[in-house]
Amino acid sequence: MSLLVKMTLSAALILSIGVPFGAFAAGERTKGRYKTALAANLLLFFGTMAFAAFILFSGNAMAAEETGAAASAAGMGYLSAALSVGLSCLGGGIAVSAAASAALGAISEDSSILGKSLIFVGLAEGVCLYGLIISFMILGRL
Repeated sequence: MSLLVKMTLSAALILSIGVPFGAFAAGERTKGRYKTALAANLLLFFGTMAFAAFILFSGNAMAAEETGAAASAAGMGYLSAALSVGLSCLGGGIAVSAAASAALGAISEDSSILGKSLIFVGLAEGVCLYGLIISFMILGRL
C-alpha cells in the first residue's frame, strides 16, 4: 500500500473521530448537537474514504508488477472478500443484538433457560463465520 493511501486512511480516522466530537462536545448536550456531530462524522469519514478510493483505483497507487485486467480482477476479488466479511459481520451484529437482548430478558425471569438462549445467540454469531469462510474461499481463488 502506498504512503499516500496510508496517510489518507490515517487522516480519515483522525478527522472522522476527532473533529466532530471535539468541535461539538463543548456546551449543552442536546439531541440536535449529537445529530450534528454524527452528520459531520459521517461526512468526513465517507468523504475521505471516497478520496482514498479514487487515489487507490486511479492507478497511481497500484503495484508495478500488476497491470491491466489482472490487477483489476485481483482488486475486485479483495474487495468482494472484504465486503463478504464486513456485511456478514454487520448482519450478525444486528442479529446478536436482538437475540442477546431477548435472551437477557428471558434469563432474568427464568434462569433455567440459559442454555437454550445461548444457542440462539450462537446461531446468530454463525452468520459472521459463514462470511469469513466465503472470504477465504474467494481469496483462495486469487
